Amino acid sequence: MHLSGAGLFTVLLGAALPLIDFFIVNVALPSIEHDLAAGPALLELVVGGYGVAYAVLLVLGGRVGDTLGRRRLFLAGMAAFGVTSLACGLAPDAWTLVAARVAQGAAAALMLPQVLGTIQATTEGPRRARAMSLYGATAGLSMVAGQILGGVLVAADIAGTGWRAVFLVNVPVAVLGLFLAVRTVPETRAGSPATVDVAGTVLLALSLVSLLLPLTEGRAAGWPAWTWVSLAVFPLAATAFYLTERRADRRGRTPLVPPSLLGLESLRRGLVLLLPLSGGFSGFMFVVAVVLQQGLHLGPVPAGLALVPMALAFFAASLAGPRLVARHGSRVVTAGAVLQAAGIGLVLAVLRYRWPDLGPVALAPGMALAGLGQGLQLPVLMRQMLSEVPADRAGVGGGIMITAQQSALALGVATLGSLFLALAPTAGLRDAVCITLLVQLALIALTALLSLRLPRMR
Repeated sequence: MHLSGAGLFTVLLGAALPLIDFFIVNVALPSIEHDLAAGPALLELVVGGYGVAYAVLLVLGGRVGDTLGRRRLFLAGMAAFGVTSLACGLAPDAWTLVAARVAQGAAAALMLPQVLGTIQATTEGPRRARAMSLYGATAGLSMVAGQILGGVLVAADIAGTGWRAVFLVNVPVAVLGLFLAVRTVPETRAGSPATVDVAGTVLLALSLVSLLLPLTEGRAAGWPAWTWVSLAVFPLAATAFYLTERRADRRGRTPLVPPSLLGLESLRRGLVLLLPLSGGFSGFMFVVAVVLQQGLHLGPVPAGLALVPMALAFFAASLAGPRLVARHGSRVVTAGAVLQAAGIGLVLAVLRYRWPDLGPVALAPGMALAGLGQGLQLPVLMRQMLSEVPADRAGVGGGIMITAQQSALALGVATLGSLFLALAPTAGLRDAVCITLLVQLALIALTALLSLRLPRMR
């Protein structure tokens, strides 16, 4: 079964939509706060509700796609994403928007695992390497493009829609995706369909919710008692999940997350590396969105333009990645971390010594260098992580990887974002962002060290 160029474009479109929507809302939050009279806690739920639902259901989405058919689930997820995006865009109040965002995250969790599952099942050799590189490039570009597009749409105020346009724009894209998918995406599924692991699904959901929800909502809600109780539940739920999955695997059943997959060195080491890489990047994107608009008083469009050098450099690095890997192997990831650290360091120096008299041009060199480094890491790492996953477990393997990435994205915003917002009232925006960027530099140094232990690229 062969995935055509048009089919690859279609599934990559499906991969871009959920990630764009994770970041596009950052620029729209001030407008949502004003129009819907939403306080900080509700605004956190607009962001966090989507991220938590998305992360919690990803592995289950991969399993169901492996069993019922990946094309079928891709179509269902794309349709649901379009409908829930429309509900977000038409939401009359903040709580309705939160509910629609949670549903939108669930729809994304149905759709996204089918992308990697389809690529793994319909390509091999150089074609798979190229497709995975394009997937990694799409994932990274979507994160940056989300905030750029959000700024443009909010400023354009198309037909008076304001912030609602950041959600409504998904509807015609979802319709296009459905039209293309029916014609270009082949149906694939696992050779031996497995039943749903109910106990594993419940325990994984409990583990992720008990960690991500309090970290996302805690600061805005004032850290009430439930947040600490929830955090205390996390290690218990995570331990119970691991023991349950291991017991199911030993008894010959098919667990939600087979421990045998985590036994693959490339996937295991890649997951460890993906956490600080994605978490640091999402925290950086959130903090930059706040600093550009509230600290440097740039409008939505100039704030988006400040990220264009990062997006262009990321794209260029993604295209060069496969050739560089063929020559230098996994050391490309280490070199990318060094370049990203240099870029973040340059952004830090500009913010520290030229504040507040600076704009997109002054930030451009550091942004470009950081994007170049990120582009040499993320696509290469994603390709490496799934290189040993069997085709009949492609959906589950992809779901595990994306769950780790999505959880890291949410944790990055919750931790680095909360650190920045906690420091800002007393230290000032400039010092708060500088301290936060120093923490990110420490995370980049950790990724550089971890990348030295990656298996040799094949």
